[in-house]
Amino acid sequence: MGAAIVIPRVRISRAAVFGVFTLNGFLCAMWVVHIPVITQRTGVSKGTLGLLILLVALGGIAGMQAAGPLADRFGSRTLVAAAGVWISLAVLGPAFAIGPLTLAIALLLFGTGNGALDVSMNAQAVQVERAYRRPIMSAFHAMFSCGGLAGSLVGAATMHHGWDVRVTMTGAGVIGLLSLAVFIPRLLPISESDFGTTASGSDATDSGATGFDVRATGSSATRSDTGTIESCSNTIEYCSSAIRPDAETTNSRPGTTDSCSSATGSDPVATKPGSEASGSTRNATEPSHTAARRSAADRASPERRVRRTRRLHVLALAAIAFAFLLTEGVANDWSALQVREHLRVSDATAALAFGAFSTTMTVGRFATDRVSGRFGRVAVVRWGAILAAAGLTLIVCSVWLPPTLSGWALLGIGLAGGVPQIFSAAGNLGGSSAATDMSRVFGLGYLGFLAGPSVIGWLADLSSLTVALLFPLALILVCAACARIVAPSS
Repeated sequence: MGAAIVIPRVRISRAAVFGVFTLNGFLCAMWVVHIPVITQRTGVSKGTLGLLILLVALGGIAGMQAAGPLADRFGSRTLVAAAGVWISLAVLGPAFAIGPLTLAIALLLFGTGNGALDVSMNAQAVQVERAYRRPIMSAFHAMFSCGGLAGSLVGAATMHHGWDVRVTMTGAGVIGLLSLAVFIPRLLPISESDFGTTASGSDATDSGATGFDVRATGSSATRSDTGTIESCSNTIEYCSSAIRPDAETTNSRPGTTDSCSSATGSDPVATKPGSEASGSTRNATEPSHTAARRSAADRASPERRVRRTRRLHVLALAAIAFAFLLTEGVANDWSALQVREHLRVSDATAALAFGAFSTTMTVGRFATDRVSGRFGRVAVVRWGAILAAAGLTLIVCSVWLPPTLSGWALLGIGLAGGVPQIFSAAGNLGGSSAATDMSRVFGLGYLGFLAGPSVIGWLADLSSLTVALLFPLALILVCAACARIVAPSS
C-alpha cells in the first residue's frame, strides 16, 4: 500500500526535475544565441567579450560552492526555487546592459545563478533517483540538452522575425518564473528523501537485486555504528567500576562480576590478581575524567578516519569529473576546427563533427540509465571511457572524413553517461553533506570544462591540434582504469 502512495508522488517529482533541467538548458541557450546581438548592442570588442564570458564561469564556480552547504541545510527544493528565480531574473541582465561594466555585472550574476541551480537541481535529481529505486540521472542531463536545443530554436526564430533582444529575454524570464511555479511544489522536500525506503519489503528486495544503491544516506549507518561504540564503552565502564580489587567486595557481589563478565564477553576467573585482567582492573581506578577523555578519543578516531576517507573519495570523484568534462569541453570548442585543419575541408563540412558529437551524446544520455540499471555505474564509466578513448584514437589516426566523424560520434557516446554517474555517486556518498560533496565535484569538473579548451590551445601551438588531443586521450584512459571509484560505497 505504501508503494501505491509513493510511486505516483515520485513520478511527479521526476517530471518536475525534468522540467527544471530543461528550463536551465533553455535559459542558458537564450543567452548563448544572443551573444552577437548583445555584443553589438553594448559595443564591446571580442577580446573584452572573452574576458566578460570568463565572469560567467567565475560566478558559476562561486554559485556552486555556495549552493552545496545551503542545499544541505535548507534542502535542495528550496535552493532550486531560489536559484531558479535568480537565473530567470538574471537572464534579463545581458539584454538590458548598456556597456561593458553593466554587462560584466549582469554576466557575473547570471553565472552565479546558473552555478547554484546546477548544484541544487542535481542534488534534487539524486534525491528523486534514490526514491525512484533505479538509475535515472542520465535522462535528466539529456533533458538539459533538449532545453538547450529548444532555446536555440526559439532564439533563432525571434531574431529571424526581428524581435528586440530585451523583449525576447523578458519573455524567457517570464517563462522561467511561470515554469518554476509549476515545478517547485512537485519536487521532493528534504523530509521525503527516503521515499523509496518506506516502500514495501519487496521493493527493497528488488532494489537489492538490481544492485542500485538506494540508501538515503550513510549517516544513519554511521550513527548506528557510533551508538554501538558508545553502548559498548558504557557497558565496559560500568563493569570496570563494579569490579574492585579487594576480595571482600568481589565476593559480596558475585552477581555483578558475572553479569559484567557476560556483558563484556570475559571470564570472571580472569580477574584474579596477577592476571592480565588485573591490569585492566587497576586502570579502572583512574580518575573518571581521564577515562572519559580516553573514551571520547577512541570514538573520535574512527570518525576522523571516516571523514578523511570521505574527503579522498570526493576528491577522486572530482578528478574523474574533471577529466570527463575537460574532454567534453575540448569536443565542444575544437571539434570543427580540428576537422577543418586536419582534413582541409570546408567550414560547413567541419561543423558536422560537432553535430555528430552532440547528437550521440544526447541520445546516449537517454539510453544510459537502462545500461546503468543493468550493469551498474562502474561499467558505464569504464566502458564509456574506453569508447571515448577509441573515438579519440580514431580522430587522431584518421585521414578521411567518414572515420573522423565516426570518431567524434563515438566520443559523444562514450562521454554521455560518465558525468551523470559521477554526480550520482557523489550525491549518494551518504551523510548530511551530500549537496556539499556534489558542489565540490561540480566545481572541479566545471574547472576542467573551462580549462580544457585553453590547455588544448596551448598544446596545439607547440605541435598541432590533432596531436594535442592525445592529452584528453590519456586522461580518459586513466578514468577507465579508475572507474571503481564510482561504485556504491559500503
